[in-house]
Amino acid sequence: MMIISLLVYYTKLPADSGLHYSIYLIFAAGIIWTLITYSRSPSFTGAFADLFGQGFRCFIVATLVMVAFTAIFNIMHPEFAVESAQYYREDLVKKGDKTPAEIDDLVAKAKKQYTTAIVYLTVFGYLITGAIVTAAGSAFLMRRK
Repeated sequence: MMIISLLVYYTKLPADSGLHYSIYLIFAAGIIWTLITYSRSPSFTGAFADLFGQGFRCFIVATLVMVAFTAIFNIMHPEFAVESAQYYREDLVKKGDKTPAEIDDLVAKAKKQYTTAIVYLTVFGYLITGAIVTAAGSAFLMRRK
């Protein structure tokens, strides 16, 4: 997942490229692989909670790794915050409902909180995706047996 993230960045793919979604496909595939492998192991008790717990551990570890990667990557690239602040300023000016002083203050806050916001979005994106894939995969495997 980190390799694809770096590949997307260094090849300068457009934001609407489908390769961005492949990160989530790999994440989901890893969870499904974990669930299938665990359901075939002798330590599997046959309970949904047991299977979901194994998937939960998988997606929590993957989420922590990707959150750490995202935080470090964005800290190493402060130009992302500058670029995002510039777009935010343009949007605020286009709306025209703020004074220049208010715009400067809002843009400065957005620039300062950029990495925190990106990490926040990363955490919840992976947690929600992981929980949905784990619950659906566990339910599917339980029905199959």
